[in-house]
Amino acid sequence: MNEKIVDIIAGARPNFMKIAPVIRAIHARQQQGSILKYRLVHTGQHYDTRMSGDFFAQLGIPQPHVNFGVGSGTQAQQTSAIMVSYETLLLKSRSKLCLVVGDVTSTMACSIAAQKLGVKVAHVEGGIRSGDWSMPEEINRRVTDAITDYFFTTSEAANHNLKTEGVGDDRIFFVGNTMIDSLLANMNRLRKPPFWEELQLQPGQYLVCTLHRPANVDAAGQLLAMVQAIGCGCRNRPVVFPVHPRTAKTLRELSGVPENIKLVEPQPYLEFNYLVKNAMGVITDSGGITEETTVMGVPCMTMRDNTERPETVTIGTNELIGTDPARLQPALDVLFAGNWKKGTIPPRWDGKTGERIVKILESLLA
Repeated sequence: MNEKIVDIIAGARPNFMKIAPVIRAIHARQQQGSILKYRLVHTGQHYDTRMSGDFFAQLGIPQPHVNFGVGSGTQAQQTSAIMVSYETLLLKSRSKLCLVVGDVTSTMACSIAAQKLGVKVAHVEGGIRSGDWSMPEEINRRVTDAITDYFFTTSEAANHNLKTEGVGDDRIFFVGNTMIDSLLANMNRLRKPPFWEELQLQPGQYLVCTLHRPANVDAAGQLLAMVQAIGCGCRNRPVVFPVHPRTAKTLRELSGVPENIKLVEPQPYLEFNYLVKNAMGVITDSGGITEETTVMGVPCMTMRDNTERPETVTIGTNELIGTDPARLQPALDVLFAGNWKKGTIPPRWDGKTGERIVKILESLLA
């Protein structure tokens, strides 16, 4: 290909919110005469409607130009299938640059395949670090950043991490957070989930919970201890718990889940963020949700011992609680007493990150 075509890689639910603003910005620039083009590559790492299709429709993401449809499998099986598929695509039709986002398996696999064939790699959300090597995401982001040419970062902490690792300033672009672009663009479109009336939910009178990290959900005993601590600590308030497929496998083995924990299917983007925006607080082990709660000003408790998004703690509304269920009660007591900290929004989380990225891409490919 002689055209300035960028491959935009998406494979899993966390990716879709991050690519939508970039695609939207490319379309806007094309209307102004830009010759930058893109090829949307869906690896199929998340393949069912709840984890993929709903997000494309709600965020206005066009149908992918290519879908590898790799489906489920072990870490190695998914990685190898994605690498083979993307290598085949590049050998048939080479792009100018491979743009990856986040830290899922697709991010790492496509970065490796691209660099092996001499295609430069740009990483949206580069430089974030948890220091927790037990997390697959930490391995994915470390490997990806080790072979990335250009880094689009979300925070000064990410900039510092990259510089400490020897990355030159000329390769680091502090642009902000594309996931927040998606949130701000859709804030007026958020809508009640269909079970809102059935569960008799009222704004500010319920909590939201999401758990999917292996350390929290793979062992039945640990997961049961967590949900019991959540149910007890929330003082009979409803706790809406959209259940990740990984978590569902373990939950099926459990008895004794508190009655105020309301298990629901994974929610589409607009419905899930409506729940978060109107919640009294959020209990999660997700990284991305802590960014959204920070921007929406919603108290957030993260059931992890570390975070790759420290700005959500130092600047935002998030607090690290840890994986010991006993540590949740004191945090919930602070929340119910009305004494949760008031956070602010990190720099450049302003809804214009996609535009910044596209202008830089145009410069890099000029």
